[in-house]
Amino acid sequence: MARVLITGGAGFIGSAVIRHILDGQSFDGTVLNLDKLTYAANLKALDSVVSDSRYRFEKIDIVDWPATRQIFQDFRPEVVIHLAAETHVDRSIDDPFEFIRTNVQGTCNLLHAALETSAGMQNFRFVHVSTDEVFGSMDVGRSALEEDAYRPNSPYSASKAASDHFARAWHVTYGLPVIVTNCTNNYGPWQYPEKLIPVIVLNALSGRPLPIYGDGSNVRDWLFVEDHARAIWLAAQQGETGSNYNISGDAERSNVEVVNQVCTVLDELRPRSDGQSYTNQIKFVPDRPGHDRRYSLNSDRIENSLGWRPGVSFEEGFRRTVEWYVENAGELERNTQSASAERRGLRE
Repeated sequence: MARVLITGGAGFIGSAVIRHILDGQSFDGTVLNLDKLTYAANLKALDSVVSDSRYRFEKIDIVDWPATRQIFQDFRPEVVIHLAAETHVDRSIDDPFEFIRTNVQGTCNLLHAALETSAGMQNFRFVHVSTDEVFGSMDVGRSALEEDAYRPNSPYSASKAASDHFARAWHVTYGLPVIVTNCTNNYGPWQYPEKLIPVIVLNALSGRPLPIYGDGSNVRDWLFVEDHARAIWLAAQQGETGSNYNISGDAERSNVEVVNQVCTVLDELRPRSDGQSYTNQIKFVPDRPGHDRRYSLNSDRIENSLGWRPGVSFEEGFRRTVEWYVENAGELERNTQSASAERRGLRE
């Protein structure tokens, strides 16, 4: 029976990975979810698996070395999928040290705990999940390859770049079987309302302004979270240790395009009482410091070597996502205390 440890499993991507692994009866093993339960965690995203005998949960802060080490010694995982991280760029501008603690120190704790307990495990894998932001801004027509130099431009991306390098160092220096994945912008149900799509949906329905940084021309590639979960699990099972895999949604859109598309769908699903379009609520706000213009990844490696490709088109995934936030807007507003209205990451 496989023992799989997932950090950050109550988060947006982590919960999708757990649901994917435990979907159906093909997985014969145990999934242990380690999560600190920060503001962005939501155990309700795991309601569908909470009664599954193959699922366990432990509230652990990965920065706590003794607690993390003990969990590894007790559970002795055969696969580790590391997703626990502070991820919001604006928050990293306000408090970079929290990102260093969790994303760098926490990652090193996990790597070393894994090194101590994986000796003798022939098929052990440590999958470190990272971001496209480590490569910095990409010129139009160019997509980052796995071998490209890192050029992080925010405290968040710098902390993730550092953690990627430590993962590689534990592989090269200590022989830990590590795989690093770098993904583009995830979207889908259950994302905490501080990222673009949920912010826009909840603000629109509440009559608040729809903030767009700068001129809105910044481009992101959009990856449906269920496709990402499938790619992570595939890399954990079949990926080559010591390798990096880029995971791209092949759906580049500017921020202003995405906001306008949200408004179009909302105009149809939940028209404003005054008959006007939600686009009237759009407000361009001061850009975040160091805001990268474009992210883009070349995912040929995972497509050619492991056979993964995005299965959900942006149009399908986008509509499913907006519909989900419309249906759950009331509960999300209560539980997040209107976090979407709060502007962070400003520096004069």
